Amino acid sequence: MTLPTTMTGIAMVGHGGPEMLELSHELPVPTLAPTDVLILVAAAGVNNTDINTRIGWYSKGDNQSEDAAWGGTALAFPRIQGADICGEIVATGSEISDARLGDRVLVEPCLQEADGTLLQTPWYIGSECDGGFAQFTKVAARHAHTIQSPLSDVELASFPCSYSTAENMLTRANVQAGDRVLVTGASGGVGSASIQLARARGAEVIAQTSAAKAEALRALGASQTVDRNDDLSAVLGLNSVDVVIDLVAGPTWPNLLEILRPFGRYAVAGAIAGPLVSLDVRTLYLKDLSFFGCTVLEPQVFGNLVKRIESGAIKPLVAETYPLAEIAAAQDSFQQKNHVGKIVLTLD
Repeated sequence: MTLPTTMTGIAMVGHGGPEMLELSHELPVPTLAPTDVLILVAAAGVNNTDINTRIGWYSKGDNQSEDAAWGGTALAFPRIQGADICGEIVATGSEISDARLGDRVLVEPCLQEADGTLLQTPWYIGSECDGGFAQFTKVAARHAHTIQSPLSDVELASFPCSYSTAENMLTRANVQAGDRVLVTGASGGVGSASIQLARARGAEVIAQTSAAKAEALRALGASQTVDRNDDLSAVLGLNSVDVVIDLVAGPTWPNLLEILRPFGRYAVAGAIAGPLVSLDVRTLYLKDLSFFGCTVLEPQVFGNLVKRIESGAIKPLVAETYPLAEIAAAQDSFQQKNHVGKIVLTLD
């Protein structure tokens, strides 16, 4: 195809509210490094991380400009967000074979290479570099995974970030057949993905959610649901689960350690109820618990995820779709938390 020099996309121009997301028809089409590919974006999912990055939630200091990116560094503006990307390779860098032209791809959101350079600290697409909320994006060829699937572009765009995060947590916590696993925040993208992926490993899943969403999560594979306001020790019992997959944290966090069995494993990749928690260190060492903070993907995770999608072992869960220009409405709906699964933006 003949490539334009400019494209339409959503530029984040600073930290703040949705007014910081500007629709532009004059964004430059990315210039490729030798090991890059250019992707014509078909669909891109909405994530909690997009909103957190926009409002500067990741900052631990008073000056959001200094450490408000995923990796704790200064964010460059304007920035094109979007970590969940499905599209087609339409151009290749000088060191990448033209045989990849036309490949339908999912983009691995955690990058070990960018701009032709191997990174000492991983970047996250849509944070440290531009992502998929535009007609075109670029990525190192190694992070553009060819996929063969009858699923639609929208359905495929529901997978990359949430499902790779979930698969990474399960991998780090070594979830195996027969494990009893509690998933907090289970109705969101990562939570619902964790249910499916844990079941694919042969684990028993308990989903913590609201009563209104319990039936939908049982249909996904949860054998039991508990309400987000329940006293977990009373409902499930002390020392009753092998693994906790936590996306919530917040003031009730100590209860998660009480229900873990001795030698239990706790994996976390979110803190939607609050990042600061109270830890009785005696619980940690007397029960021989293992803690896993999960952000950077293990090397095998995304490839394994693609194989699970291609085999049909996991299914997409798309709650709503919006055109790219309606990103503010999509993010508002996301923040209402009335959906189960993913909200996806479509691009023409």
